[in-house]
Amino acid sequence: MFQFKKEGDKLISSLKNGTASVNSIPPFKWIKAEGITRRWIINILAVIALAFLAAFIILSVGIKNYYYNTTESIVNSGASESAVSYFQNNLKAGNSLEASAADFVNSYSYKNRTTLWIIDNDGDVILSSSGFAIDKQEMPDYDEAMQNESKSAKFIGKAANGEKMMAVCRAVTDTDGTEVGAIRVMTNIEKLDMQIATIRFLILIILLLIMGIIVYSNRFFIRSIIKPVKEINEATKLITQGNLDVRIEKQYNDEIGDLSDSINTMATEIAAADKMKNDFISTISHELRTPLTSIKGWGETLTLGNEDNVDELTKKGLQVIVSEAGRLEGFVEELLDFSRLQSGRMNLRLTKTDILAELEETLFTFRERAVREGYEVKYSVPEIPSVANADPNRLKQVFMNILDNALKYSRPGSKIFVKAEFVKKDDKDFVQIAIADQGCGISAEDLPHVKEKFYKANVSVRGSGIGLAVTNEIVNLHHGSLDIDSVEGKGTLVTILLPVEEIADMENEQ
Repeated sequence: MFQFKKEGDKLISSLKNGTASVNSIPPFKWIKAEGITRRWIINILAVIALAFLAAFIILSVGIKNYYYNTTESIVNSGASESAVSYFQNNLKAGNSLEASAADFVNSYSYKNRTTLWIIDNDGDVILSSSGFAIDKQEMPDYDEAMQNESKSAKFIGKAANGEKMMAVCRAVTDTDGTEVGAIRVMTNIEKLDMQIATIRFLILIILLLIMGIIVYSNRFFIRSIIKPVKEINEATKLITQGNLDVRIEKQYNDEIGDLSDSINTMATEIAAADKMKNDFISTISHELRTPLTSIKGWGETLTLGNEDNVDELTKKGLQVIVSEAGRLEGFVEELLDFSRLQSGRMNLRLTKTDILAELEETLFTFRERAVREGYEVKYSVPEIPSVANADPNRLKQVFMNILDNALKYSRPGSKIFVKAEFVKKDDKDFVQIAIADQGCGISAEDLPHVKEKFYKANVSVRGSGIGLAVTNEIVNLHHGSLDIDSVEGKGTLVTILLPVEEIADMENEQ
């Protein structure tokens, strides 16, 4: 047994830490696409909500303008041009502003809705339709009306008593155009604002109810789309994973129903083509097996039995025949395993097996070949039983496939390290076998795909691309795991984890 030096542990550690395991690297960088529901919310509900918001704003402004304009027209009726003419005619007839004011206020028809003030040039209220005396106060509309050319002004704001009001003021002139006073008509608009707010609230409630009805009714429509689409998505995922028996239930006689029928038909045709392919592979493999066995057998017989009677060229030719027949035989065996894997017929012949004994036996056979081809194999295997219910031949196939890959992807003169140890995982006993090489390694792009059928990371190296897929399936059938870590240009580490029966106390002796 070769000594497993610290350089093996160092290589295994560096390969584990230098890259993530193939099981932890997603094969694709998934970017979550927007769902139908989200697009519906953004494209439909958002547009409807914006339309309702615009409608609410337009209606609110329109209602406010309507009520304010109506109120303003009533207020303007008391301070109109005809009112000014009334005062001008009375002043012309020799009546005073106070006497004219009394007659005008008595004839004013909107006393119950507005308040009318008659104001002199000094800004004093000489008469009010309310009958109360009014103290002098700030009147922005009065000041503006007495100064501008239109002789009128409007004011909306807080009065001296704190109430919100609308006021219209118009200057009164004599026949010479000289200002002698003003007419000011006012009304309280707080109740008006409350009425407008109530109408706005009712409009908002109505729009929200309509929005709720739209959302509630469309929810069923969206669900009728999303549910079958999700089922189709799940079914297609199963189909891509190799489950060709899955079928989609047709729920609607529409485009989605037609899509379901198309996918079901596709799955049926793929299953038929896949069965035809597997049958062909199985048939051709069995057909090739017999002649290859005969060619290899006769080649070995002729080589061993006539070494002294044939020339050197013939001897080399026979060796090539035996070697290539052996290689083809291995390829045929891989095709048979692949056929069993595809059809689910890869069965194990389970028996009580010492896993590490099978590993050592494989290493013994492999080491002779590795040394002959210029490689150095170093390994460390505990000398205690590692009994498990397993298929010894399949385990040897797993070990040999991994070791063969380590040899193929390494340069002559490099080293291959094999280390076995016992570990516990979820309170269960496992034997962990790490096989590391100093080969070309696997790129980060290829690493997630190396266990896929017919995938080859390095096309320059001979091989079918089936072996690792078959190896992984065998390990899975043993309820174990196979992880691959690699650093391009540095090497590859394959870690096999296989369950074993309870480890004996001998483990503490190592």
